[in-house]
Amino acid sequence: MIRPGSKESQNYDNNSQKVYPQPIDENMNQNVGSMIGSIFNNISSLKAAYIQLQEAHTPYDPDKIQTADRLVIDELTRLSELKHTYREKNPKPVAASPQDSRLLNEIQEQQNLLKTYEVMVKKFQSQIQNRDTEITHLQQQTDEAKHRKSKLEKKLKQRGLLNKESEESDEEENYFSIELTPSLFTSTADNAYQSIHDFSKPLINMMKAAGWDLDAAADAIEPDVVYTRRAHKKYAFESYICQRMFSGFHEESFSIKAANATVSNEAFFHQFLAVRAMDPLDVLSQNPDSVFGKFCRSKYLLLVHPKMEGSFFGNMDQRNYVMSGGHPRTPFYQAFLKLAKSIWLLHRLAYSFDPKVRVFQVKKGSEFSEIHMESVVKNIILDESAERPKVDLMVMPGFLIGASVIQCRVYLSDVKCTE
Repeated sequence: MIRPGSKESQNYDNNSQKVYPQPIDENMNQNVGSMIGSIFNNISSLKAAYIQLQEAHTPYDPDKIQTADRLVIDELTRLSELKHTYREKNPKPVAASPQDSRLLNEIQEQQNLLKTYEVMVKKFQSQIQNRDTEITHLQQQTDEAKHRKSKLEKKLKQRGLLNKESEESDEEENYFSIELTPSLFTSTADNAYQSIHDFSKPLINMMKAAGWDLDAAADAIEPDVVYTRRAHKKYAFESYICQRMFSGFHEESFSIKAANATVSNEAFFHQFLAVRAMDPLDVLSQNPDSVFGKFCRSKYLLLVHPKMEGSFFGNMDQRNYVMSGGHPRTPFYQAFLKLAKSIWLLHRLAYSFDPKVRVFQVKKGSEFSEIHMESVVKNIILDESAERPKVDLMVMPGFLIGASVIQCRVYLSDVKCTE
């Protein structure tokens, strides 16, 4: 008789069927333990390769990234091989001891971690591909810019507009990459007005030193202007400079006779680039009778009246020297050359566009409009309930670039301004 609770009773189930326990396969446990050890080693190597891949991104190093990427892929391949080996040897385990369950859970955890690494590796591979594409695109842009620069240099050398020093300068690399845009014209127009403002200072100072009546001179330039402050009469002299320097701006030749009557848009832009980064006196020393040289000569003689020059210097030596084809190195003439260069560049740039940039002015007495006009006095107060102020003095013309407007600069009458 078999007593309940004895070992023999444990060999029977509820249906009194005998169950034989499965023998423990020590070799299988050893193989599983060895495989788990291999997995842990593989995961450690994968972590190290992953860290190496992260470090290769800061700073960005394509060679290190490729090396780390290969290490990660190798470790993932080994881990995949271990997974397939385990499944082949253990297709469906008949029974699992607590130790086996723990090992299986650890394997599952490592497999989940592996999936995370695989996702991150794919992400990094995608980033590498995007970086490679971006690098290739930038390299193509660099090659195109170098090719364009080479063509421009060749054409400028043929025209004698490029000297050896400018070829070797760092600025050369910058200005040959300039694109023809409305914003470039706007900044060039701002520089031109600044040059006009700068030249008006020595002009007014020399008039003072020569004993000129500045009030009478301002009234002679534009009579009946009501200035809010006496200091604002400086705008009359700026207006005078603009009238002389912008005379003929609407003409392609800028009122300068040249052998080549027709110039292409590209040629105008080449001339702009060639002169832009150079000292105007250096340009004239290379070719005093160039188109730029003739422009400077004619504008100086137009801007500085003989009586004005005689009162400034006590003689006409400088004027006679300019008329004979020379360009003196006096401080006053060099200050004028900076002004002349800024206006010349603006004209070259205006005719680089297709269609050409148009210049416009407004008449005295015109109603002020913020669309087409800008007050030279910045701190004015406009009373919306009162009538719109009127233009009392046209200072600098405005420009039309297609549908874009660069406002003309005007002095307004009957306006208040803050301190």
